[in-house]
Amino acid sequence: PMKINTEVIGAVCSFEDLTSVKKLAYTITDKSNSITFDDIIGSSDLMLSFKNLAKKVSRGTSNILIIGETGTGKELLARAIHQESPRRNMPFITINCGAIPETLIESELFGYEPGAFTGANKIGKPGKFALADGGTIFLDEVETLPLYLQPKLLRVIENREIERIGS
Repeated sequence: PMKINTEVIGAVCSFEDLTSVKKLAYTITDKSNSITFDDIIGSSDLMLSFKNLAKKVSRGTSNILIIGETGTGKELLARAIHQESPRRNMPFITINCGAIPETLIESELFGYEPGAFTGANKIGKPGKFALADGGTIFLDEVETLPLYLQPKLLRVIENREIERIGS
């Protein structure tokens, strides 16, 4: 409301697309985005060469596959690449594919349209890919995705297009 003293003289409303508001919320609340290559410990020639290669990769727009044992710092590396990239001010979304039940993973990744299934939100829901649009999505334990989802994920990777459930 707009007031002069105690008298209401009008009102102002601001409308934003829900997806952009959610992206902003992720960006504001995810303070761990500020991880840089300086946070990756190691000073051997091999590690310095590896960091330089990762910095070069960060300037591009290619998808990156990071492979390594559990606890080796794959997410740390992904965050450093994101922070070094032109996408640094956009969301960095992490999703642990192995921690989400198979029945929910598709709607979590791709979102859904209103009324797509019984119990669906009446306004639909953007998926993690939509929330990461313009930024970075880190799919941890991606190898645990069900086989039926792999072609859909490949389409996202190749064409950079998502298809929400029910669309």
